[in-house]
Amino acid sequence: MMDAVKNLIYNTKIVDIGSEAQDFKSVNMLIFFGNEAPDALRSSCFIIDVKPLKQDIEVGQTLKIGDTEYKITAVGNEVNRNLNNLGHMAVKFTGETEAGMPGSIYVEDNGFPQIEKGTEVAIY
Repeated sequence: MMDAVKNLIYNTKIVDIGSEAQDFKSVNMLIFFGNEAPDALRSSCFIIDVKPLKQDIEVGQTLKIGDTEYKITAVGNEVNRNLNNLGHMAVKFTGETEAGMPGSIYVEDNGFPQIEKGTEVAIY
């Protein structure tokens, strides 16, 4: 775990959960958004504290949600800017290696994470 601490490039936690956020499990996806999420989207999002990235997110890094780790397989070209500025990023648990959506990261299909208020999210 010490290596993970040294290589941590992003971490935050879930501060609120939209009423429909868990529904995206059926399409192997979740949406993070900072507290400034537009009302029209807020119910679909896991609301996070907006924190700056220490470096860009890249393929091969690891996303950790709670106790579950996922290898990042593709990164959309808007992810780094959106996450830095808005706390916004969609995560697709499909293992795809081409980023079809610019605001999404794709991770290995390692099951949908259990998420509640206070769940930690990290990338390293």
